[in-house]
Amino acid sequence: MTRVIVAGAAGRMGQRISLMVHGNPRLALSAAFEHPDSPAIGRDVGENGGFGKVGVTIEPGLESVIDKGDVIIDFTFHQATMGFVQLAARHNRAMVIGTTGLSGEDLQAVSELAGRHFPCVQAPNMAVGVNVLFKLVEKAAAILGDAYDVEIVEAHHRMKKDAPSGTALKLGEMAAGALNRNLAEVGIFARSGMIGERTDTEIGIQTIRAGDIVGEHTVYFAGAGERLEITHRAHSRDNFARGAALAAEWVVNKPNGMYTMFDVLGLTNF
Repeated sequence: MTRVIVAGAAGRMGQRISLMVHGNPRLALSAAFEHPDSPAIGRDVGENGGFGKVGVTIEPGLESVIDKGDVIIDFTFHQATMGFVQLAARHNRAMVIGTTGLSGEDLQAVSELAGRHFPCVQAPNMAVGVNVLFKLVEKAAAILGDAYDVEIVEAHHRMKKDAPSGTALKLGEMAAGALNRNLAEVGIFARSGMIGERTDTEIGIQTIRAGDIVGEHTVYFAGAGERLEITHRAHSRDNFARGAALAAEWVVNKPNGMYTMFDVLGLTNF
């Protein structure tokens, strides 16, 4: 049975990940941790998450629990994630990283360490439906080509710290790649004032932050006389947590290196 350590176990995602891991018969919720200043330190992770006592106490920091598990699931904050990656490398522990807001330099550093020290699944969104969405957008962009404008709108809760979402950026990258474009060169992330006509190659990504929206992403392919919309709506965080648990089960004992949810779900060559 695979032993799982949950990072940020008292947070909204950490609680749902803990529940999904605990409910998976092939996984053991072996440890959970929070920032040392968290008021949740010392609490039972199940009682804190509202799903009953499980006999696992929330500990202060990864250092205190890293010897208790085979894989670390991290959906915390990009600065904290980079510290966890360093510890995982020193202890050769597998990781599942769903943290968003990681820079290109961060991802390069994770990739280099994973290549030498541990297997890692990293994805901006681990929901099964969203990863199917990524592939559908890639296929649609390739089929429709340059005759259709590509626009992406994403909506999340008011507490989300990064914008646009990692999922929206990945959608933009999938569309751009299929159109032989570079999102870093053609991405438009804000429009205001007299902006002039839209260019043929730009890909717009717009952000909404409001209330308790779990996560919504719509990709528009707009051509002359018609529009195709592909949408994913998350109704709860359990979709992301369930995917993370699936990735944790899959990644242990894989060769060192970086993997995505496409690998986990068998979608790499789809």
